[in-house]
Parts: sequence; structure tokens; C-alpha cells
Amino acid sequence: MKASTDTTLTISADYRQFIEELKTRVVSARISAARAITHEAILLYGDIGQGIVEKQREHGWGDSVVEMVARDLRWAFPSMSGFSPRNVWDMRRLYEVYSAPEFLSQAVREMGKPGASRILRQPVAELETGGIWLQPVAKMEVGNDPSRFLRQLVAEIPWGQNLLILNKLTTPAARLWYLRATAQFGWSRNVLLNQIKAGAYERAVTEKKTHNFDLALPEHFAEQADEMLKSSYSLDFLGLRRAVRERELEDRLVSRLQAFLLELGYGFCFVGRQHRLALGKKEYFIDLLFYHRFLKALVAFELKVGHFEPEHAGKMDFYLNLLNDQERGPDDQPSIGIILCAEKDDVEVEYALRSKANPIGVAAYELQSKLPGELKGKLPTAKQLTDVVRVEMAGGK
Repeated sequence: MKASTDTTLTISADYRQFIEELKTRVVSARISAARAITHEAILLYGDIGQGIVEKQREHGWGDSVVEMVARDLRWAFPSMSGFSPRNVWDMRRLYEVYSAPEFLSQAVREMGKPGASRILRQPVAELETGGIWLQPVAKMEVGNDPSRFLRQLVAEIPWGQNLLILNKLTTPAARLWYLRATAQFGWSRNVLLNQIKAGAYERAVTEKKTHNFDLALPEHFAEQADEMLKSSYSLDFLGLRRAVRERELEDRLVSRLQAFLLELGYGFCFVGRQHRLALGKKEYFIDLLFYHRFLKALVAFELKVGHFEPEHAGKMDFYLNLLNDQERGPDDQPSIGIILCAEKDDVEVEYALRSKANPIGVAAYELQSKLPGELKGKLPTAKQLTDVVRVEMAGGK
């Protein structure tokens, strides 16, 4: 009787494992099917937009053809959504924007750079389907046909995200960056909108960053480390509206780790907080320690709720020496330090980092957006105001 009970329990445990594996497979298949449908829908929309533009050029048709196409497609396929006049206009705009010479030129420039961003160069998933709007990026030479690369890239993300990028952004470089980031990171519409509002592109690419990577690292790795660092980090997701102590800031970041990882960018893996390092009889603790999958390097964060001080760089340099000696793997790159502070003076940072042997970056954090979304980009930045003051002072001498 006992043996029979044991067999029943064994079968039950095996069955539970089996059914969990099947459930995982079903979920995976559903996700794959949904992605395939998304790809085909975007490719179809691109084909419709391309067809309208080409026929207008060929036959001199006016804008009224867009409304006619929308009406006739709705009549022919009443069970299909997506053929409203507004949507068909957006299909036309999608093709026009991404086939424009300035956009294709931007793609060629960015993809052709030796240190081009991983977001632009890393291949997206290859598809088996065909069509004029699709070619697997991994099999394509950049110089051959950038339009095919862009068509594949656009097809990687859902229609709603495509419309956000078209509606909220104007420059080819920003659109290209957000397209690639959305495809790579799987951003939802809300996440993409928040990233645009927070100026993720500007902070990751165009704004000045303060570090010594070019002095402390080989050229190719320095470029990758620079891509990893942002000029500033938005911690608005913490909901803080007052100054806090460093430990409370650390507690909040760890409690909202998923949001913090999203702000840091793709590739960061959390190792731990207050990471212990020992030297002789003394102990030292790194606030937050991460490992970056693509850089293959440990990344140490030190949190400072006040202004950057030169001694912060010396302390981080010391921590990195210990990390490299005690915990760096045989195939790992040199460990990197990031000092996250409330305020910094770029000149002071430059002098503080100049003599440091280890790669260290210094970035400011923002607890809340400085401007409402509708005013963002419409008022001068601090740098622009400083430049005006300098010009006025120089003219008054």
C-alpha cells in the first residue's frame, strides 16, 4: 500500500513538472504568434503606404486617393480593423518618413561608424517571411540598401509604438534611436512615451558626458563604455519630492529595481547592494554593484545626495582596484565606476578624474522632471543660458 502511495506521489510530481513545461511552451508559442502577426501587419501597412505614394507620383493622383483606398479596403475586408482614413494616412506617412533621403543618410552614417551604438548595430531577430518590406538585418551589408534595414526595423515594433515615434519626434537621428531601442528592449507604448518625455535619447547620445574612459580604457572599449553611461539619470519613478539621505535613496532604488534597470539601459544585471570588499582587517562596501552583459564588466555605483566632491573619485578608484583584484573574472573587462550625485561641476569632475587609472563616470540624477512635458524643449537649457551670459560678459569688457 505504501509503495502504491509513493508511486502516486512520484507520478503527481512528474506530471506537475510536465504540465508546467507545456504551459511555458504554450505561452512561448502565443508570444511568437503575436509577434509574427505584428510583423506582418506593419509590413502590410508599409506596402500600402508605399503603393499609395508611388501611384500618386506615377499618375499624379491627389490626396483624395487616400480616403478612397481606406473606403474600398474597409468595404472589401469588413472584419479587419486598421483601415480607417486616419490609419491609411499614417501608413502613407510611415513610408514617406522612412524612405526620405535624409533619414536613409542618417541610417548609413550611424551604422557605418566604427563605434556605432549597439542599439543601431546589433541585429534584430531574423524572420523567415519575405516581402519587399523585409530582409533579415543580420544577412544584410549596411552599404547595400539601408531602406531594407529600416523596413525590417520598423516591422520589429507594434503600430502604436511606430505612431508614437512618428508623432512625438522629428529628427531622423532621434527616430532611429527610439526605433532600435524599442525593438531591442521591447518597450510598451507607455514605457516608450515616458522614455521620450524623459529625454532618453539626449541623455544617452547627444548630451555631454563626464568620464575618463578615453584615458583609462582601450579605444574600442571606451566607446562602448561611453554608450553605456548617460549624462544624467531620471529617478522620477521614485516619487521623491524632497532631499533624502544616501541610504534612503539606495533603499528606494532597490525597492524599484525594475524601473531603475530600465533607466540604466539594456545589459545591466543586478549583483547586490552594500557589496562587501575586504582588505586586511578592514571592510568596504559598494552601494550598488551590477554586471554588464555586453561590456562583460562589473559596474559599481556610488550614490551621493550632495554635490560631487573630488574625494569621491579617489574612493571609487580604490574600490575599483579591489574589484579588479578580488572579483574580476578571467575574461572580464576592467571594472567601471559610476558616481551618481545630485549636482556636479564638469570642470571639477574633469580635474578629479584626470589622474585616476580606473574608468570612472560621473552623472547627476534628477528626482523629478524640471519642466512639464508640454514645455520641454521650448525653454532654453542651462547650458544655453550660460553661453548667453558668457557672450554678454565678454561683450561688456
